[in-house]
Amino acid sequence: MACYALIPAAGGGSRMGAGRPKQYLPLAGRPLIRHALVTLCSVPAIERVYVVLAPDDESWPGFDELSAKLHVLRCGGATRAESVANGLRAMADVRDDDWVLVHDAARACLTVEHVETLIREVGADPVGGLLAVPVADTLKREVDGRIGATVARDKLWQAQTPQMFRHGLLSQALAAARDVTDEAGAVEALGLQPKLVAADATNLKVTYPLDLHLAEWILANRK
Repeated sequence: MACYALIPAAGGGSRMGAGRPKQYLPLAGRPLIRHALVTLCSVPAIERVYVVLAPDDESWPGFDELSAKLHVLRCGGATRAESVANGLRAMADVRDDDWVLVHDAARACLTVEHVETLIREVGADPVGGLLAVPVADTLKREVDGRIGATVARDKLWQAQTPQMFRHGLLSQALAAARDVTDEAGAVEALGLQPKLVAADATNLKVTYPLDLHLAEWILANRK
């Protein structure tokens, strides 16, 4: 069974308030999305890396210098789930039992070690799995701007990406659950239990302006 990567990158990143798609903001001298693409293209087990763009995206830089593995699919949808589902349908020569690693364009600090750990831990799993980290902070549920309850953090994990599932299973899951915020949620809706693979906090998602500074520090100080 082969491994492929898929990055949905059709969103605008409105929470950044940057006036342009988040994936193209500069990070350490390069567009943010390029960092994850470099990592995924560097993993020997991954045969191709697909990027799902909005059909009218005129900002895509091309990145022809990266790798022959990189393929662009201009079939992005209105939501992440729609973009991933469209991308799965457009992936050429991929079989139902091949693995697809779906990764956030905004997780620029992904490492080859992160990806290879996920593939090693999930490659023989009957369901699939994802990178995640145990929740360390005390959690509060808000009610009208005040604390409504304290949520026990035992056994709680914060989901990351890549999330790794077989092409056929993930296509089926997203067809049945269109409102999920991640691929694992769609697979869970089928009654299955994806495997949690421990990662670390450096695989953060750039969501707000401060996150760009954190990501740049991680990239600059990583050994």
